[in-house]
Amino acid sequence: MTATFDKLKAQLAEKKTLTNEEVAAAVAADGEMTDEEKMWLEAERLKLSRTSTITLEQYLEASKVLDTAPEGSEEYKKAEEIVNRYESGQ
Repeated sequence: MTATFDKLKAQLAEKKTLTNEEVAAAVAADGEMTDEEKMWLEAERLKLSRTSTITLEQYLEASKVLDTAPEGSEEYKKAEEIVNRYESGQ
């Protein structure tokens, strides 16, 4: 395994997301990855993007929570994160 792959794999596991810019920066800093590493990384990115997509129903439910929960509460913060992710297209 290359150092670039190890670095990006750890970053993906921690953040659950990885942008093309982050990949390009890691490659520029630490060198190219093998084709197998690139395929594995892209497959994991795709799998995580599918499982972390916010549905319209989740968004609407979270919006209701924002209207009713006390601002700053744990419930409010979780709902706010869902709304922000949905509205930003993540």
